[in-house]
Amino acid sequence: MDHNIEAIFLDVGNTLRIVIEDDAFQEQAKKDLMQLVEAKETPEVFFEELNKRWKVYRNQSKKSLIEASEKELWSKWLLPHYPTEKIAPLAGKLTRLWRDHDGRRVPRPDVTKVVLELSRRGYILGIIANTITETEIPDWLISDGLADYFKLVVLSSKVGIRKPNPQIYWDAAKNINVAPECCAYIGDNPVRDVEGTQLAGFGLSIILIEPDTMKKEPPTDEHKPDFLIKELSDLLDIFPQR
Repeated sequence: MDHNIEAIFLDVGNTLRIVIEDDAFQEQAKKDLMQLVEAKETPEVFFEELNKRWKVYRNQSKKSLIEASEKELWSKWLLPHYPTEKIAPLAGKLTRLWRDHDGRRVPRPDVTKVVLELSRRGYILGIIANTITETEIPDWLISDGLADYFKLVVLSSKVGIRKPNPQIYWDAAKNINVAPECCAYIGDNPVRDVEGTQLAGFGLSIILIEPDTMKKEPPTDEHKPDFLIKELSDLLDIFPQR
C-alpha cells in the first residue's frame, strides 16, 4: 500500500480494550468506592447523585475539549461537597473504582499479536486516549508486557486537552519527532477520532467498527476515515513491512 506512515497511534477504549459486564466485580467496585470516601448515603442515592455530576462534567469536557486531572475531577466535579484535603489524595483510587463500576476492561484477543507485529515491521507505536485515569492504561501495558512497544502514551487526563483538539495529535507527533502526515491514528469513534486526526493533518485515519459507538455517534459525511476495519488484525493488511 502506497503511504509513507512511520508512526501509528492508537486509542484504547473500544479499540485496544473493551468493557465486559461482571456483576460481582461491578458491585464490589461500588462498595469499595463508598467505603473509601466513608459515604453515609444509601448506594442508590450516592450513585444517583454521582452520575448526575458525572454527566455534567462529561458535557462540559466535551464542549471545552479540556480534561480535568484526577484530583480536580473528584474535588471540583464529582464530590465537591466532601473536604478537598480528604478527597484529593484518594483521587487515583477513586477513578479506578469509578471505571470498574462500569465493568471489567479486557484487551481485544488480537491486541498482543498486532502490537508485536507492527513493531516488528518497523513502525513507531503510541497511544492517544481520552481518559479520566492517569494510571490504568500504563499499568495495563506493563501487566500485559506491552509497555516497551509503545514509545509514547498520551492521556487527556495528564495533558489536560481532549480529542478532537488537534493539539493533542500535534504534540504527540512532535514528541516522537515524526511529521503529522507520516502518522496514522486508529480509533473507534467515527466522528471525534476522524475529525481530530484530519484537523491535525495525520496521514491516515482508521476506524475500528464498534456497534455501540456507531449508534451513539454515527459517521458523518464531513469526516470520513481512510479505512473502516472490523478487527484490529485488519491493520496488518494496511501497514506493510517498512
